[in-house]
Amino acid sequence: MSDFTTDRRRLLKGGAGALAAAATMSADQLLGYAKAWAQTAPWKPEAGASINMLRWKRFVEAEDVAFMKIVDAFQKATGVKINVSNESYDDIQPKASVAANTGQGLDMVWGLYSLPFLFPEKCVDVTDVADYLGKKCGGWAPSGEAYGKMGNKWIGIPVAATGGLVNYRVAATEKAGFKEFPKDLGGFRELCKAMQKNGTPAGMALGHASGDANGWLHWALWAHGGATIDKDNKVIVNSPETAKALEYIKSLYETFIPGTSSWNDSSNNKAFLAGQLHLTTNGISIYVTAKKENPAIAEDMNHAHLPAGLDGKTRELHLGFPILIFNFSKYPQACKAFTAFLLEPEQFNPWIEAAQGYLSHFLLGYDKNPVWTADPKTTPYRNVAQLANTPAGAGKMSESAAAAIADFIVVDMFANYATGAEDTKTAMASAERKLKRMYRV
Repeated sequence: MSDFTTDRRRLLKGGAGALAAAATMSADQLLGYAKAWAQTAPWKPEAGASINMLRWKRFVEAEDVAFMKIVDAFQKATGVKINVSNESYDDIQPKASVAANTGQGLDMVWGLYSLPFLFPEKCVDVTDVADYLGKKCGGWAPSGEAYGKMGNKWIGIPVAATGGLVNYRVAATEKAGFKEFPKDLGGFRELCKAMQKNGTPAGMALGHASGDANGWLHWALWAHGGATIDKDNKVIVNSPETAKALEYIKSLYETFIPGTSSWNDSSNNKAFLAGQLHLTTNGISIYVTAKKENPAIAEDMNHAHLPAGLDGKTRELHLGFPILIFNFSKYPQACKAFTAFLLEPEQFNPWIEAAQGYLSHFLLGYDKNPVWTADPKTTPYRNVAQLANTPAGAGKMSESAAAAIADFIVVDMFANYATGAEDTKTAMASAERKLKRMYRV
């Protein structure tokens, strides 16, 4: 029997009641695990280690509370001090870039998407951490490897992802004529049209929303056979397939609630919870909040994957959260130890339970966590890693691909066309020009 299975049974023996207990484990309870782990871990923190870590701001409060309990337990068990600062999604990359350029201020960054690929030469090689976790926790999903590895070297550890799935009101969907959520592009468009007609509109971000806009607009590009680059990293965005995707998104945009072209990552959450919006793409945070603040909305909502593409295949871009360690840190062993500790079953299982589906795993052993089946509305988020592409799509992750998503090139192409700021040829040509500059073509 594997360590993972043993730990899972010990933590969750007793079913749903134990699930709730595990999700609220105190730092003192975790401390026993942490002390034992520290004695045998392959990484021994440097004497007097003090780590400055930057992470994204929470969208689910219980997740942040559980995370800080893990931090507290690690500090008490190892003597390492961890200073955690939090920034919005859109502020993570600029602050990480400043640290990378100056060589000071931060030891670790828990960021978005392909952040380590923006400055791979500044990242500590964490292949030993990735191998340790993969062996212990069921192996990495292919998207996890793609997010973490450059060549044969891991430059970051993909901790988790937030699935960008469809959040929808059941009654409004059924009133629009759909007893089941549509699984094809045409049906999805017809649903949005009918919802607008009924006064229960959809709306998805076309502004600089790092998670929401990047996620669903890359899906739309891939679903129509388009791409930014091919498998050899040649820029191919200017294509008939991209033109079809642009037309499709414009037809959806015309059915949306007003204002989506300027939305950030919190705009759709607020509109949905206020009853102004009846369909959007998001993590599960809307549902988690609704269960506490508006149970009627929670009862009447559900989740689904975005429809399959024209070829019948599902390709999605979800918000990956990789952790990187800067190579100018004075405490690389302490940083590695904390990263490994964070993803150990004793910590990771109660943590993703506390996140209530907001965080999905890249390590396949965590498929068995009961959070994915305790509430059927959470289940669609379980397979996020298996369906995810990186921002490079069929291409190889690189500094160029990381820079392209950080600069919202795909988002701006769709938004400029959908809002009428540019015609088809101009929108594609502008994106092509920017991408070629990124890829130095």
